[in-house]
Amino acid sequence: MTRAADMTPQALAEASAAAIWADDRAAQHLGMRLDRVAPGEAVMSMTVTEAMLNGLGNGHGGYIFTLADSAFAFACNSHNAVTVAQQASINFTAPVRLGDRLTATAREQSRTGRSGVYDVDVTNQDGRIIAHFRGLARTIAGSHVPE
Repeated sequence: MTRAADMTPQALAEASAAAIWADDRAAQHLGMRLDRVAPGEAVMSMTVTEAMLNGLGNGHGGYIFTLADSAFAFACNSHNAVTVAQQASINFTAPVRLGDRLTATAREQSRTGRSGVYDVDVTNQDGRIIAHFRGLARTIAGSHVPE
Protein backbone atom coordinates (compact mmCIF):
# COMPACT_ATOMS: atom_id res chain seq x y z
CA MET A 1 0.00 0.00 0.00
CA THR A 2 1.31 3.44 -0.94
CA ARG A 3 1.62 5.84 1.97
CA ALA A 4 0.60 9.48 1.71
CA ALA A 5 4.16 10.60 2.42
CA ASP A 6 5.36 8.78 -0.73
CA MET A 7 2.83 10.43 -3.07
CA THR A 8 3.02 13.59 -5.15
CA PRO A 9 0.50 16.31 -4.22
CA GLN A 10 -1.53 15.48 -7.36
CA ALA A 11 -1.55 11.74 -6.63
CA LEU A 12 -2.57 12.48 -3.04
CA ALA A 13 -5.43 14.71 -4.21
CA GLU A 14 -6.64 11.96 -6.55
CA ALA A 15 -6.37 9.25 -3.88
CA SER A 16 -8.21 11.43 -1.35
CA ALA A 17 -10.95 12.11 -3.90
CA ALA A 18 -11.30 8.40 -4.70
CA ALA A 19 -11.70 7.61 -0.99
CA ILE A 20 -14.41 10.26 -0.57
CA TRP A 21 -16.21 9.41 -3.83
CA ALA A 22 -16.55 5.76 -2.81
CA ASP A 23 -18.97 6.76 -0.02
CA ASP A 24 -20.53 9.93 -1.47
CA ARG A 25 -24.07 8.65 -1.93
CA ALA A 26 -25.60 12.11 -2.42
CA ALA A 27 -23.36 13.11 -5.34
CA GLN A 28 -23.72 9.71 -6.97
CA HIS A 29 -27.52 9.67 -6.57
CA LEU A 30 -27.81 13.10 -8.19
CA GLY A 31 -25.73 12.02 -11.18
CA MET A 32 -22.78 14.27 -10.36
CA ARG A 33 -19.43 13.60 -11.96
CA LEU A 34 -16.04 14.48 -10.53
CA ASP A 35 -14.32 15.84 -13.64
CA ARG A 36 -11.03 16.95 -12.14
CA VAL A 37 -9.26 17.24 -8.82
CA ALA A 38 -5.92 18.83 -7.94
CA PRO A 39 -4.46 20.19 -4.71
CA GLY A 40 -6.95 22.81 -3.53
CA GLU A 41 -9.15 22.47 -6.61
CA ALA A 42 -12.03 20.38 -7.90
CA VAL A 43 -14.41 20.46 -10.85
CA MET A 44 -17.76 18.66 -10.71
CA SER A 45 -20.68 18.59 -13.13
CA MET A 46 -24.33 17.58 -13.18
CA THR A 47 -27.26 17.69 -15.61
CA VAL A 48 -30.48 19.30 -14.36
CA THR A 49 -33.32 16.75 -14.41
CA GLU A 50 -37.10 17.19 -14.03
CA ALA A 51 -36.83 16.14 -10.38
CA MET A 52 -34.54 19.16 -9.78
CA LEU A 53 -37.04 21.79 -10.97
CA ASN A 54 -38.92 24.08 -8.61
CA GLY A 55 -42.53 25.26 -8.92
CA LEU A 56 -41.51 28.01 -11.35
CA GLY A 57 -39.87 25.55 -13.74
CA ASN A 58 -36.34 26.66 -12.85
CA GLY A 59 -33.57 24.57 -11.39
CA HIS A 60 -34.06 24.52 -7.61
CA GLY A 61 -31.38 26.49 -5.78
CA GLY A 62 -30.83 23.67 -3.32
CA TYR A 63 -29.52 21.43 -6.08
CA ILE A 64 -27.21 24.16 -7.37
CA PHE A 65 -25.94 24.66 -3.82
CA THR A 66 -25.42 20.91 -3.47
CA LEU A 67 -23.28 20.77 -6.61
CA ALA A 68 -21.19 23.74 -5.45
CA ASP A 69 -20.89 22.29 -1.94
CA SER A 70 -19.73 18.96 -3.36
CA ALA A 71 -16.99 20.61 -5.45
CA PHE A 72 -15.99 22.59 -2.34
CA ALA A 73 -15.75 19.34 -0.35
CA PHE A 74 -13.48 17.65 -2.88
CA ALA A 75 -11.25 20.74 -3.12
CA CYS A 76 -10.81 21.20 0.61
CA ASN A 77 -10.21 17.48 1.21
CA SER A 78 -7.59 17.26 -1.54
CA HIS A 79 -4.69 17.68 0.91
CA ASN A 80 -5.46 14.35 2.66
CA ALA A 81 -6.80 15.96 5.84
CA VAL A 82 -10.42 15.30 6.75
CA THR A 83 -12.05 18.69 6.28
CA VAL A 84 -15.64 19.78 6.81
CA ALA A 85 -17.69 22.83 5.94
CA GLN A 86 -17.86 25.41 8.68
CA GLN A 87 -19.96 27.95 6.78
CA ALA A 88 -21.12 28.46 3.21
CA SER A 89 -23.12 30.98 1.21
CA ILE A 90 -24.27 31.27 -2.38
CA ASN A 91 -25.40 34.04 -4.70
CA PHE A 92 -27.54 33.02 -7.67
CA THR A 93 -26.94 35.11 -10.79
CA ALA A 94 -28.98 33.41 -13.55
CA PRO A 95 -31.78 30.85 -13.83
CA VAL A 96 -31.16 27.19 -14.54
CA ARG A 97 -33.32 25.22 -16.98
CA LEU A 98 -34.20 21.58 -17.51
CA GLY A 99 -31.34 19.81 -19.29
CA ASP A 100 -28.69 22.41 -18.41
CA ARG A 101 -25.27 20.89 -17.77
CA LEU A 102 -23.86 22.65 -14.72
CA THR A 103 -20.18 22.74 -13.82
CA ALA A 104 -18.89 23.77 -10.41
CA THR A 105 -15.24 24.86 -10.27
CA ALA A 106 -13.84 25.11 -6.75
CA ARG A 107 -10.57 26.89 -5.94
CA GLU A 108 -8.74 27.30 -2.69
CA GLN A 109 -8.27 30.98 -1.83
CA SER A 110 -6.40 30.49 1.44
CA ARG A 111 -5.49 27.70 3.84
CA THR A 112 -3.88 28.51 7.16
CA GLY A 113 -3.69 26.11 10.07
CA ARG A 114 -7.01 24.29 10.27
CA SER A 115 -9.01 26.92 8.32
CA GLY A 116 -9.55 27.39 4.60
CA VAL A 117 -11.51 29.64 2.26
CA TYR A 118 -12.80 28.29 -1.06
CA ASP A 119 -14.65 29.95 -3.93
CA VAL A 120 -16.82 28.00 -6.35
CA ASP A 121 -18.21 29.30 -9.64
CA VAL A 122 -21.14 27.37 -11.11
CA THR A 123 -21.58 27.75 -14.88
CA ASN A 124 -23.93 26.26 -17.46
CA GLN A 125 -23.01 24.57 -20.74
CA ASP A 126 -22.62 27.98 -22.41
CA GLY A 127 -20.11 29.18 -19.81
CA ARG A 128 -22.66 31.54 -18.24
CA ILE A 129 -22.13 32.02 -14.51
CA ILE A 130 -25.15 30.69 -12.63
CA ALA A 131 -23.93 31.13 -9.07
CA HIS A 132 -21.01 32.15 -6.85
CA PHE A 133 -20.42 30.07 -3.71
CA ARG A 134 -17.99 30.74 -0.87
CA GLY A 135 -17.21 28.07 1.69
CA LEU A 136 -15.20 28.19 4.88
CA ALA A 137 -13.59 24.89 5.81
CA ARG A 138 -12.25 23.43 9.03
CA THR A 139 -9.82 20.51 9.22
CA ILE A 140 -10.63 17.89 11.84
CA ALA A 141 -8.81 14.72 12.89
CA GLY A 142 -8.10 12.03 10.32
CA SER A 143 -6.84 11.43 6.80
CA HIS A 144 -8.18 9.76 3.65
CA VAL A 145 -4.94 7.97 2.71
CA PRO A 146 -2.87 6.29 5.43
CA GLU A 147 0.11 8.35 6.55
